[in-house]
Amino acid sequence: MPPSPLSDTETPEDCISITGSTATSASAEAIRADEQYCRQLEDRALLSGPNRRLRDLQLLWSVAKDFMAGFRALHFVGPCITVFGSARFAEDHPYYKMAQAMGAAISKMGFTVMTGGGPGIMEAANRGAKDVKGRSVGCNIRLPFEQSHNPYLDRWVTIEHFFVRKTLLIKYSYGFIIMPGGFGTMDEMFEALTLIQTGKLRGFPIVIMGQDFWPEMRQFMDHMLKGATISPEDLDLIKWTDSVDEAVAHLKEKAVKQFGLRRARVPHSSPWLGEKALEDTL
Repeated sequence: MPPSPLSDTETPEDCISITGSTATSASAEAIRADEQYCRQLEDRALLSGPNRRLRDLQLLWSVAKDFMAGFRALHFVGPCITVFGSARFAEDHPYYKMAQAMGAAISKMGFTVMTGGGPGIMEAANRGAKDVKGRSVGCNIRLPFEQSHNPYLDRWVTIEHFFVRKTLLIKYSYGFIIMPGGFGTMDEMFEALTLIQTGKLRGFPIVIMGQDFWPEMRQFMDHMLKGATISPEDLDLIKWTDSVDEAVAHLKEKAVKQFGLRRARVPHSSPWLGEKALEDTL
């Protein structure tokens, strides 16, 4: 028999029975500390387990607001290529310079450069787009510590929930550049690969750059292939390279040519609805 949800009058102290065993009841001080922690970010409250019904409705509304803000900000930016990578690389780092060159190349192809909107690799790719007067957008995330958007964005939106942000970064893109990064970059890369593998997303190209950073990851993917947990075709869309020219050729073959992308795919905006095409704000 499934457990019943918390009623609006129940508190954590009222619910301490777990499958016939008795759990240790948290102290009032610990409960207050947990509530204070969850109040700092909506994501924390959403992921913290059962809430009162009204609180869950509030959290659902905050998710809907995130999606609507993202849709309104990004609907008219045109076909994008998203660049993923670490926020921790300074502008004198070789990976920063590689991402900047890649951002410029993406813009010259006619795509809008999309990133997570923060510093490091994200800033470099957006900066590269602006170097060649291309379109540059970002989907930033609200964190417990300060992370403001970088200064090379024509348009940006700040999102509360990580999973909403990840959806938006994928939704408007026709290819993905994976630069060196940490847990977040891994999450974004494997999310895109999983969506393609399961048919939730069309087979858009993925370019993984910074080869000195990735040898173990590449070996592990080969290990998964040998173990039959993935199929050969799952890796067909991945291009491993440090060459911007090779990356561009792969994007042209697997995105532009395959899907016949044209600049005309940008939807028409309606001034009556307060909508603005990206060009109207440049």
